[in-house]
Amino acid sequence: MTQNWIEIRKLTFRRGNRAILDSLDIDIHKGKITAILGPSGCGKTTLLRLIGSQLRPTDGSIRVDGTDITQLQRKALFKLRERIGMLFQSGALFTDLSVYENVAFPLRLHTQLSESMIRDLVLIKLHAVGLRGARDLMPAELSGGMARRAALARAIILDPQLIMYDEPFVGQDPIFAGVLRDLIKRINDAMGCTCIIVSHDIAETLAISDYIYVLANGRIIGRGTPDAVRNSDDPWLRQFLQGLPDGPVPFHYPAPEYLLDLRLGEG
Repeated sequence: MTQNWIEIRKLTFRRGNRAILDSLDIDIHKGKITAILGPSGCGKTTLLRLIGSQLRPTDGSIRVDGTDITQLQRKALFKLRERIGMLFQSGALFTDLSVYENVAFPLRLHTQLSESMIRDLVLIKLHAVGLRGARDLMPAELSGGMARRAALARAIILDPQLIMYDEPFVGQDPIFAGVLRDLIKRINDAMGCTCIIVSHDIAETLAISDYIYVLANGRIIGRGTPDAVRNSDDPWLRQFLQGLPDGPVPFHYPAPEYLLDLRLGEG
């Protein structure tokens, strides 16, 4: 039986009277790649921020490795974050630090390792993402794909048990999207870590995920293996996965009947 590393129950998050996430139940299997798919603005990144304790839920629980993180105090949360790596959509590299110093930053913050040990670990992780030769470059000198890979090296420098990817493929050309896809899969296989990918890039995400949740309007509207989601008869899922212009999400914004509207302009 697959063990859940994260269990989310009845999770609700509101901004004012608007429910961004509404009573979600999600299981994240240990050592597997779980994807959260959905259109822009549906609450995917908010969900990641809740799991990372950057936000507090309005209601519900988030259990990480058996601990309800919604009840943790600041010191315990700081320790928890040592076990979590995060690849932000922007990469979020420190612009005034070199690639090497960016990757070394979590080691300096969370450990008391010697400089020689830090150097070895940084070079190992940079080599894993193909950027050992770029260690002295500044973020402004990197392409978008290189910046994303440097940020990935930083995300895995502490050998986290959980890695969260926020839109890893957005803005990437086909070559770098393929590179990132293969890196995510290889890192998951090599480290045995649990991965969560938030994305609306369907093809790349389905290719490497073990389990899929599809989120829309703050609710889970589909779940299952990649094959099960692909073959679903649900009309909303079909429209989303196939990129159909019209369907449950209509092409036309609500308006009066067309011919009647034209006649209203007569005279």
